[in-house]
Amino acid sequence: MKSRSAQRAPARARTPTAAAVRPRAAAGSRSLSATVAKAFAKIGPRLRVQVLRRLLSAIGPMALAVIGGGMFAKYIGRARWPEVPVSLEDAARVTSGQFFDLVRYVEQSDPPMLRRVVALLSTDIAAMTVLSACVTTLAFANGSGMRGGQPAY
Repeated sequence: MKSRSAQRAPARARTPTAAAVRPRAAAGSRSLSATVAKAFAKIGPRLRVQVLRRLLSAIGPMALAVIGGGMFAKYIGRARWPEVPVSLEDAARVTSGQFFDLVRYVEQSDPPMLRRVVALLSTDIAAMTVLSACVTTLAFANGSGMRGGQPAY
């Protein structure tokens, strides 16, 4: 009689890993979310408030209750307002993980809003440094920054 570990090993070997199943586009979208989250960590408190106001206005009450472990649930009564009022203290309390969750959700549900947030971040020099470094890295990693082995100018 075979042992249990011997019986399970072939089943595990046949099961594809999450990395093998994951589509390539999803990896790129996570990179954009991570890039925006990195930029958020570098910006000042007033710009953090503006970015959060825009992102929070783009999502509904159920998402506010769930995203970031419920960090944004206090804004449920103001869901879908043109501008959600966010205090400096609230913006300072948002962790990078919570912000990443928020950006990833908005990227999927309202891509034009994320483009407006990136445009807003581009007004800040520290955020722009992060954004440009990540975009350059992504371009060269995907091969789009190269033409025939030479940089595409």
